[in-house]
Amino acid sequence: MHFNLRSALAIYRREMARAFRTAFQSILSPVLTTSLYFVVFGSVIGARMEPVGGVPYGAFIIPGLLMLTLLGETTSNASFGIYMPRFTGTIYELLSAPVGVAETLAGFVGAAATKGLILATIILGTARLFVDYEIAHPLLAAVYIMLVASSFALFGFILGIWADSFEKLGIIPMLILTPLTFLGGTFYSIRDLPAPWDAIALANPIAFLVSGLRYSFYGVSDVPIAVSLGLTLGFLTVCVVIIVVIFRTGWRLRE
Repeated sequence: MHFNLRSALAIYRREMARAFRTAFQSILSPVLTTSLYFVVFGSVIGARMEPVGGVPYGAFIIPGLLMLTLLGETTSNASFGIYMPRFTGTIYELLSAPVGVAETLAGFVGAAATKGLILATIILGTARLFVDYEIAHPLLAAVYIMLVASSFALFGFILGIWADSFEKLGIIPMLILTPLTFLGGTFYSIRDLPAPWDAIALANPIAFLVSGLRYSFYGVSDVPIAVSLGLTLGFLTVCVVIIVVIFRTGWRLRE
């Protein structure tokens, strides 16, 4: 099957242009919100907390806060990006164009991964103003961030196709992803929880994502990094399969 690189780049450039047009909402707003967490939990409370796993508390929460922002923003941006063409009717231009599923996914996912790296870079730069930290495995951290951003961009893509109103676009990011991220070890180590809460916490899939990113930063984690990577890759694969089925059947796209 021939891959149309020009089509994928056109979708990629359109998504990146949309992100920069709404820079305050998609980039600056989450950075400001995360900065408040660093001020309160990193500088004020963190100075009074004991190190967690040998890592100062202010630095320990950086991967969790980064994951909190990354999941919410990537999912919301991707869902809004596909929902608006459906809402305005311009989705038919994409469906009638000589663009396959591979090109569509490459454009959307590539833009999501790029925005994820930009957002992560700005947040990490902002964190440096409040907390002193070092990244033990910078290449692994970059790859993991792109992998998570790509996975939840696909998830947001599915959400944007499923939603039939603006209200539904915010249900999963606000009422499911955000609470699960807070309960997934953002501000604490799951190993420090008493039984049976430690086992219950591991039933939360976001805990594996936070743990994987924390390992790339400091070499410490609540679960093996291989498990975190495997879960993320599995989630990405499931989302790809679902989107392929959606495009082949036209579910919600041709209504």
